[in-house]
Amino acid sequence: MTGVLIVLKDFAVQQVCEKLLPTAAVADKRSTMNLPLATLLMALFGALLMGLAKGGLSGLGNLTVSIFANCFDAKASVGILLPVLVLADIVAVIVYRKHAEWKYVWRLLPWMLVGVLVGWLALDFIDNKAMRPLIGAILLSMTALHFYRVWQTRRTPDNAALLAIPHSLWFRMVTGIFGGFATMVANAAGPVATLYFFAVGLPKMAFIGTGAWTFFILNLVKVPFSIQQGLITADSLKLSLTLAPAAILGALVAPKIVKYIPQKLFETITWIFVVIGAVRLFF
Repeated sequence: MTGVLIVLKDFAVQQVCEKLLPTAAVADKRSTMNLPLATLLMALFGALLMGLAKGGLSGLGNLTVSIFANCFDAKASVGILLPVLVLADIVAVIVYRKHAEWKYVWRLLPWMLVGVLVGWLALDFIDNKAMRPLIGAILLSMTALHFYRVWQTRRTPDNAALLAIPHSLWFRMVTGIFGGFATMVANAAGPVATLYFFAVGLPKMAFIGTGAWTFFILNLVKVPFSIQQGLITADSLKLSLTLAPAAILGALVAPKIVKYIPQKLFETITWIFVVIGAVRLFF
């Protein structure tokens, strides 16, 4: 009788796990116990880069997305990275809490949340390989539009139409929706947000602080959607927590580096990473 009860108990536990953790069948791919040492070290390096990006060295996060996608199954990497992002975001919002320009957070965030919802609905049907080039093309197009606007503004400083583009509703809608969509399906919204915050003219510290709060809120909103989609599981969370200290370290170190980087150099380096991140989406 006792043996029967044990069998029934094990069966019940298995059924509950299958319901609550729909990706348990692939959990072995997300466990530190089954990762080669080289893969674990590469993932830790990627987490460190993400922490540095969250701490103010914007653009490095694009490399992390690529590293994680190569270390793990592409879809699984999204769920592994998200808790790491949230913990690094917490450090960033504490460090830069006095530098956020909240009016720009609230102008962009609602449209990004719309994009997150669209991305969540599309996850069951979307072909990531097909959508990544589309996002990259849009990002490059909007980057080109930004530099064209800057060039034309220098030629005609009083051109009100050009000056108004970054503050227009359509510009916020496009950057916000595609940014939210990109972050939901690939954790790849950094370049899109960079485009918007630089286009509206935020200086270095305000750029970092505003971005920190925007992504902290956005990434928290993504968590239940990612759990529902099976992107975050018990095993993936264990791996995320293993990698998180490297990201937290990066987020703590980066502010000490950022304060020595001149505004112009900061913008140049960041734009280079934006373009690299966009081009990367084609491959």
